[in-house]
Amino acid sequence: MSCAAMSIQHLGDPTGVLVLDETGFLKNGEHSLGVARQYSATAGNVENCQIGVFLSDASPLGHALLDRERYLPKAWTDDGARCRQAGIPADRPFATTPQPAQQMLNQAFRAGVPATWVTGDRIYGADRRGRLGLEAQPQA
Repeated sequence: MSCAAMSIQHLGDPTGVLVLDETGFLKNGEHSLGVARQYSATAGNVENCQIGVFLSDASPLGHALLDRERYLPKAWTDDGARCRQAGIPADRPFATTPQPAQQMLNQAFRAGVPATWVTGDRIYGADRRGRLGLEAQPQA
């Protein structure tokens, strides 16, 4: 059973909220997937870290993770050999964090996850394509 199906079954509530968030994971070294010197709100500045984008479902019945995607900085997507070594297709394009967030939201909507509205960090609200995608949906 998918995360979305489990969320619908156990947390499905029309007053639910889909929550987008990204989190930085501080790292030593540079071999872990997506590690680079980049801004991490968790650290409050530029650090050696990974960034994860997360979508969760929150309702009066509880809170559950629906999906996650690891952000790959341009330094990674521009390095085909490094990507191949990490098992990432060499032709994977660079994407800003709002792009996988929008893909995760679209999957949740297609799966029928009920949500009155969507919330997230300001980076998601500042993304014009993401805002237009949300405006095309029935929730706020």
